[in-house]
Amino acid sequence: MKADLSAASVHYTNLNSAKLRGANLMEADLYRAHLNWADLRGANFTGANLREATLDSSFLAGADLSGADLRGVSLLGAQFQKTILSRAKLSGVDFRDAKLDGVDLGVPIFERPSLVVPI
Repeated sequence: MKADLSAASVHYTNLNSAKLRGANLMEADLYRAHLNWADLRGANFTGANLREATLDSSFLAGADLSGADLRGVSLLGAQFQKTILSRAKLSGVDFRDAKLDGVDLGVPIFERPSLVVPI
């Protein structure tokens, strides 16, 4: 059974190493949540608030973050394979050492040009 946390308010929550593969987190409030080393493969984060959350070394392959608020999120070393980031708010996101294979950026939203992208 896959977790359904749609529209849940779990801000400031420690979800480090959580197994949320295929979970429904649509419209969830994950403000400043800690999801480091979490298995988020195939999870649905459509319209979710992940502002200032940490997802360092998390696994996001196949996840849908369409329209999600990712402003100020730390994604150091995160794994993105075929992840959807269309219409996501990406200002201040730190993608250093992240693997961005086949990512669908669609039309990302940058309020300020402060995105950190690996070279």
